[in-house]
Amino acid sequence: MPILFELPYNPPIAFFAELVGADSLLLESHENYRKQTYRNRCLILTAQGVKPLTVPVVDGNRSEKVKTAALEIDYRQNWVHQHWRTLQTAYGGSPYFEYYADYLHDIYVQKPPLLFDLNLTLLHFYLRCLRLRIPVAFTPEYHSSYPNPTVRDRRDWLTPKAPAPTEPDTPSDPDWVRPYSQTFGLQFVPHLSILDLLFSQGPNAGSYLA
Repeated sequence: MPILFELPYNPPIAFFAELVGADSLLLESHENYRKQTYRNRCLILTAQGVKPLTVPVVDGNRSEKVKTAALEIDYRQNWVHQHWRTLQTAYGGSPYFEYYADYLHDIYVQKPPLLFDLNLTLLHFYLRCLRLRIPVAFTPEYHSSYPNPTVRDRRDWLTPKAPAPTEPDTPSDPDWVRPYSQTFGLQFVPHLSILDLLFSQGPNAGSYLA
């Protein structure tokens, strides 16, 4: 079955777990931008706990009236350096940080003007890392309720807000991602970016997806 998602920044692990077994990935490319979502932020694990990394966008106060695919990144803020330093501090000691660091750094320093382009480049990189060979397409127009019943609509299924109580068919369902060894803490922390899994498990990361 094809699956429909918005395009997140450094997507959560559950995003990729949903792609396992899907026929194709359909990305929403005609929506209006929404604040406080994974479209421009991700969650990583640091020594101080879970930390959000947010990509600043141009005219952020008015950005909800802008198409997500046309939203510009605000490079007047030195966020690339800040994000990279935070990732180095959080994951520099993890088993596979150096394995992926150069590839990721090359993506960041390209400084694509649009958020959608940055997220898409990162997405294709992660699909290769996880060995998920799945066709990627884009919606031709926006529908609040997708008209094709054969497409599983997962838009806004994932949210950086506090997860709902654990129940089936939600990202808080523990069956979506098998626990793995993390850099910090004794208890497994779910709902993190795919970066956490990759830096911990490397080429074996795909086997932890449901």
